[in-house]
Amino acid sequence: MTRSGDRGRAGARTLTAVLALGTLLVLMMLTPATATAATGHCRGHLVRTLRFSTGTLTVHRSGPYVCAQTQARSTRTRTTMSVTVQARGSRRVGRKARYTARTPPVTVHAGGRSIRVSGGVGRGSAHSGWFEG
Repeated sequence: MTRSGDRGRAGARTLTAVLALGTLLVLMMLTPATATAATGHCRGHLVRTLRFSTGTLTVHRSGPYVCAQTQARSTRTRTTMSVTVQARGSRRVGRKARYTARTPPVTVHAGGRSIRVSGGVGRGSAHSGWFEG
């Protein structure tokens, strides 16, 4: 026979274990999404890389979506960076601001259409013609 105090402690231990396990599961589920969003990189396979004097412009494709991002060669100070993507028959989508290392990714739905991209860091820039992404 157990005393009533022992049953209370056992219940408290069980409740603590269940809460700890639940918290761990929630954190495990949230961590990959947070880590992916924090990296700020384009997903998919690399389609094209355009190098220029002050940086690099990369183009990635994931299914019907095309993503472009400009990265500076030197990441010491904030400088004006830009990146634009355009699918044939659609408007140009882009970003231009002062960044330290890279621009945020710009993603467009291209389907099977041709695309063109451009990007720049400071005075250097790169422009592609139309190509199948």
